[in-house]
Amino acid sequence: DRRRAELVREMLVGSLADPPSLTELARETGLSRYALLRGFRARFGLPPHTYLTQERVRTAKRLLDAGHRPAEVAAAVGFTDQAHLSRHFRRVVGVPPGAYARGRAGP
Repeated sequence: DRRRAELVREMLVGSLADPPSLTELARETGLSRYALLRGFRARFGLPPHTYLTQERVRTAKRLLDAGHRPAEVAAAVGFTDQAHLSRHFRRVVGVPPGAYARGRAGP
């Protein structure tokens, strides 16, 4: 149901750097792993892991906008390293995080 999907989303967003596993999420919501996946996808249009990755990239953009370095941002949002951040950031945003930060810094 919607309430459980929202709870899962809150749990993921609240722990970007060290998110709970699918099994932990299922246990917390009282759902099977498969029911959790179906319900989350029905509510948000994406499976939890994809949603988590997109939320990490959104948060990374905000941190880069605030002047943080890409390597710091990668660690803060839960990517294993800067290359991992760069791969997902480029796929979602269209440019690598360093180029994004330089473009936002202005003249």
